[in-house]
Amino acid sequence: MKERDLRSFILEEKLRGNVITIEEKINARYQAAELIKEYDGSKTVVFKNIDDKPFKVVANTIYDREQLLRVLNAKSHSEAYKKLLDACENPGELEKADKPAEFKVFKGTLHDLPVLTFYRGDGGPYITAGIVVARDEELNFQNMSIHRLLVLDEKRMAIRIVPRHLHLILEKKKERGEDLEIAIIVGVHPILLLAAASSPPYGIDEAKVAAKLLGGLTVFKSELTNLLLPVTAEIIIEGKILHDEEEEEGPFVDITGTRDIVRRQPVVEVDRILVRGDRPIYQTILPAGTEHRLFMGFYREAKIWKNVREVVPSVREVRLTSGGCGWLSCVISIRKKNEGDPKNAILAAFSAHPSLKMVTIVDEDIDVDNPVEVEWAIVTRMQPEEDLLIIPRIRGSSLDPSADQRTLLTSKLGIDATIPLDKPREHFIKVI
Repeated sequence: MKERDLRSFILEEKLRGNVITIEEKINARYQAAELIKEYDGSKTVVFKNIDDKPFKVVANTIYDREQLLRVLNAKSHSEAYKKLLDACENPGELEKADKPAEFKVFKGTLHDLPVLTFYRGDGGPYITAGIVVARDEELNFQNMSIHRLLVLDEKRMAIRIVPRHLHLILEKKKERGEDLEIAIIVGVHPILLLAAASSPPYGIDEAKVAAKLLGGLTVFKSELTNLLLPVTAEIIIEGKILHDEEEEEGPFVDITGTRDIVRRQPVVEVDRILVRGDRPIYQTILPAGTEHRLFMGFYREAKIWKNVREVVPSVREVRLTSGGCGWLSCVISIRKKNEGDPKNAILAAFSAHPSLKMVTIVDEDIDVDNPVEVEWAIVTRMQPEEDLLIIPRIRGSSLDPSADQRTLLTSKLGIDATIPLDKPREHFIKVI
């Protein structure tokens, strides 16, 4: 059976009528992003011509939740969460092969890739769908993670790294005064992006998580970096993160739709670029778009669902909300059996996803995807004196502009918007 890749995915979506193809020449600076945003939430977008460069460009590969569930072959969110968590805990195995003959060394530089500048005021053109592959030599395993990359010149990029797995690998190299060899994969089946955006325990290769979800993943060993890389990738950028060089990175419109601050960040130096065939597909993600929020948030939803189930088994739905940017606010519906259940669920959610700023617990009759229903539950079922949980001075998210951007300290809010058990339930049920 042919391995699932980005090309087969686009073809499947096209047959379903879910792809819009832009034939005319489009500018990589702002114009492409405006069109991607126009179809955000409704269509995958394929550009045939970005600035006359020899690439197709695709965006909005995952454009809404229903499509993501279908791609995961799941009938419900809870089934999708189970599949993703199982793959992270019990990953698959990688098939190894020789480097495909269709991979060629690209004659151009970073400036010859169709890298988009998304918003006016951005620090420059950004690679946003790049999966960074690196090896922890001490533990002998590979790590995959998604990082934004600001193109600085023909062969250098600034990479935004937060204190997670890649940061740990890089710090080990810095202690030895060594650069970190990496590969950046662009153009893959969206399930591989979902796996790379997840956070399985340190030591588990996200490529193996993808192998479990995809039903197999074939890799080849690069003779340049010795990293195992997918044979189905469209573009592979190989190089190193320099241990002793930093540049300013930003501004960048992140998941909240606001500008993230400028920081000194490590520099990637490119050694070579491999491309698949004569017209490879460059994949991009619209910052603050639906796809960005789903890839970043879906694994966190799964973790929240799992954590809350351990203290309140009757959890029904978990949703990182659109108003909360798919990251900072969560609505959870439960079948409440004890008065303490909502607050236990709130604490479990904060523990599962430390970036959360607000958690709202509602009854199972409330649609977590309907903000009007959620607000109605808050105003009719919640008493501020009794049902608010405020946690002051706790570490939050760097993406929250209201948090202290130096210490990342914030306050967190839990809201119990469930029906009190000591009052007649019928008084709280909507009649019309």
